[in-house]
Amino acid sequence: MSFPTDLEIAENADIQPIQNIAQKLNISADDLELYGKYKAKIPLKYIDEEKIKKSKLVLVTAINPTPAGEGKTTVSVGLCDGLNKIGKKAIAVLREPSLGPVFGIKGGAAGGGYAQVIPMLDINLHFTGDFSAIEKANNLLSALIDNKIQNKKYSLNIDPRTIVWKRVMDMNDRSLRHIVIGLGGGANGIPREESFNITPASEVMAILCMSENLEDLKRRLGDIFIGYTYDKQPIYAKDLKAENAMAILLRNAIKPNLVQTLEGNPAIIHGGPFANIAQGTNTIIATKTGLSLADYVVTEGGFGADLGAEKFLHIKCRYSGLKPSAIVIVTTIRAMRFHGGAKKGEYENPNLEAVKKGVENLKKHIENAFKWRLKPVVAINHFATDSEDEINFIKSECEKLGVKAILADQFTKGGAGTMDLATEVANAAENYGNDFQPIYDVNDSVENKIETIAKEIYGASKVNYSKKARADLEMIYDLKLDKLPICMAKTQKSLSDNEKKIGRPENFDISIREFEFARGAGFIIPILGDMMRMPGLPSVPASEGMNIDADEKITGLS
Repeated sequence: MSFPTDLEIAENADIQPIQNIAQKLNISADDLELYGKYKAKIPLKYIDEEKIKKSKLVLVTAINPTPAGEGKTTVSVGLCDGLNKIGKKAIAVLREPSLGPVFGIKGGAAGGGYAQVIPMLDINLHFTGDFSAIEKANNLLSALIDNKIQNKKYSLNIDPRTIVWKRVMDMNDRSLRHIVIGLGGGANGIPREESFNITPASEVMAILCMSENLEDLKRRLGDIFIGYTYDKQPIYAKDLKAENAMAILLRNAIKPNLVQTLEGNPAIIHGGPFANIAQGTNTIIATKTGLSLADYVVTEGGFGADLGAEKFLHIKCRYSGLKPSAIVIVTTIRAMRFHGGAKKGEYENPNLEAVKKGVENLKKHIENAFKWRLKPVVAINHFATDSEDEINFIKSECEKLGVKAILADQFTKGGAGTMDLATEVANAAENYGNDFQPIYDVNDSVENKIETIAKEIYGASKVNYSKKARADLEMIYDLKLDKLPICMAKTQKSLSDNEKKIGRPENFDISIREFEFARGAGFIIPILGDMMRMPGLPSVPASEGMNIDADEKITGLS
């Protein structure tokens, strides 16, 4: 008998009414804003700054992703269940999935096997409408900009050639990367070049994730940079009086969403920026809500530690005042084989020699954690094809660096498969003495901050700038935005900006193609190599394998 699919496990789960889950966190049923039987929004009044200081924040990150998959969210959910099994009051606080990957190649983001958050279908498909609200708020600002340009009497003298604000859509659609709008005559607007980002890359998404409350949200929305006037004066969203209307659309989206794990433990899912093209972490509000309601919060930074963890630490921690008490780096034996040169079709075959080469990728991420003054715990996400020799080799290599590597089997066993990991993570949070320190001074020059990340975290030799990047950099200095933290847009597949350089590349340069910046969210975005902020679908998208029957039973979703 074959192992059930993630969807089959989720659909057959004994799901509890969300009021029961809220009761475990001492949330009054009257305070819940229900979205059906199994999901609800939590009001912001449950944030307790004093309680936050006493709770433990656990950051789950990973090696550079591979085609084999690492299972970071699965480990996060399993770790939350494991912590509860060993007697800790723990909650998972995670990001919301984007429809782009759900219908593309990566799939959903609700965990897997017996370590999932549920209701899985709802979480992966529209959920509570947060992404839709972000999309609408973003595109309202776009409509207001073009309306100003159309009505010359009220145009604010905006120069259409300088507009940097982009429309968004939560789908992988490469055809929208570069378009022309306003065609068909004067009644249809002023023709100009335009482009789309995917919703997780929207500055509105970033702002939602960085905001502390509704007033902070409005202030940040008002600070969105749009472009320049014809006489070279900057124009912001507040000049269009856009921030209040945008905030109205986001009035429910700002509240975190409560769901549950398969084992009936609480989980909060809120916000969903990608980590390769955005900051890659859930909202500050969600994390603080979790820390206010539980003693342990398990959260994650998207993709590998060179992206998700780096941005979590340098952007989210800087603005929120939070520090992780423990950090977990997820790896798999399959991924070590890939980074060691194993080819497609060989990932499932034991290959100690490949693992010996591939472990260098893991070791680089461990070294980086120590640079942040964080001693990590390594979680080996277990697969049936792992050999004892390979597992023992990884453990011994980690031990040489003073780090414990622990086998995690949450996929087949749920929380019972992560109790050893949970015990060590609790020990790390309580006894390791982790004290996060950033590796760059935010008040340093933009170039120095980028060089520090590139050399210290990626291992690069040099940073190169295109002509356009140099021009963009001038604008950043002119607008006095140079003291903001950095949010690199880089391939997740490599420590370098070239996805083909697997393992631990050395003696490489990185190239900054151009810059974007998020004044409202509060960071600068260097775009490396050929990274796109609107992904495309694969040649055979996951959507082709999905179905819904006459009884509304869905299959093929992962």
